[in-house]
Amino acid sequence: MAVRSADRLAGFGTSIFTEITALAVKHGAANLGQGFPDFAAPDFIKDAAARHIRQDHNQYAASAGVPRLRAALAAQWQARYGQAIDPTAEVTVACGATEVLLDAILGLVNPGDEVIVLEPTYDAYVPDIQMAGGIARPVTLRPPRWEWDPAELAAAFTPRTRALILNTPHNPTGKVFARAELEQLARLCVAHDVVVVSDEVYSELLYDGARHVPIATLPGMRERTITVDSMGKTFSVTGWKVGWAIAPPALTAAVRATHQFVTFTNSAPFQEALADALADGGAGVPAAHGYYDELRAAYAARRAQLTAVLEAAGLPPLPIAGAYFLLCDVSAFGFADDLAFCRHLCTDVGVAAIPISPFYASPARAPLLARFCFAKREETIAAAGERLKRLRPR
Repeated sequence: MAVRSADRLAGFGTSIFTEITALAVKHGAANLGQGFPDFAAPDFIKDAAARHIRQDHNQYAASAGVPRLRAALAAQWQARYGQAIDPTAEVTVACGATEVLLDAILGLVNPGDEVIVLEPTYDAYVPDIQMAGGIARPVTLRPPRWEWDPAELAAAFTPRTRALILNTPHNPTGKVFARAELEQLARLCVAHDVVVVSDEVYSELLYDGARHVPIATLPGMRERTITVDSMGKTFSVTGWKVGWAIAPPALTAAVRATHQFVTFTNSAPFQEALADALADGGAGVPAAHGYYDELRAAYAARRAQLTAVLEAAGLPPLPIAGAYFLLCDVSAFGFADDLAFCRHLCTDVGVAAIPISPFYASPARAPLLARFCFAKREETIAAAGERLKRLRPR
């Protein structure tokens, strides 16, 4: 029997994260590649999940999410940004931000519609667009400040533009888009009647006084924005897969129409645990104990440690304002491209990193950069530092 996959999967292949992780396992590399913490999640969130499992919150949750979690998410948003959110009609909980993003694109985009993405682009966005039959229109961010060309951005908007995917803080660059940049984007989206799907999963991870501004809080954007977030990065539980969308009722209906047939719902005890953490309008366990400030301080220390390690290896990183990745120029090491460098780094040096070229529609357009993750234990970063002493130019 000839097996033929659907045409919509053409060109998908294996993700760079899968490839590098497999290489890291095979060669016992210090894994600074895939973006997940290798340290323990905080006790309060684990204890809450265990408590809800013991209390038998183990059956299907409501498809849109546990009501008390949706209420807590709405209360937190209002406390932070001053916008009233209806938890019944404007908050949807799903199986991680990855699912929410696909739900949003499938719920909005028709075949032939165009969706603007800012490249380097997280690797799920373009496949999501392709699965909906849409066309990705990349707008390039240029280092070191990762800025778009205003004329190029404006030209990307056409009568066929349906949506734009924004990511701030940005993976892989660590850029936090400033209010003035978001206002420029907002003006174009309002003028062209474009919906924004805003991926904000690193919203708590900010450095050096950077401020996260949700684009939904800008004039004219509340009614045209789906804000996507997740507990995985904030609470170091990427395996729990609890993400959510905050959007006006019409856009929420589009997300939910897809969500009900993708996963329908997700883990009830993990949702309940997050509701506990966000209790009292966002002033629950984490806020009461200074958790968010401690989280940022701990990541700032890891960033400083990895920066020193990379600089000692001849890999000075570009500055970042958010998320937990550092990008380093690898052009001095004599490799044909960033992928060849990262394969050598993993197999021969014993350190895993992610090449940036797969984040581009045309990999040849990418600068020679590698992404290193600092969501790791001090011991992991130190071990990587010892191994990086083997790195030599070719």
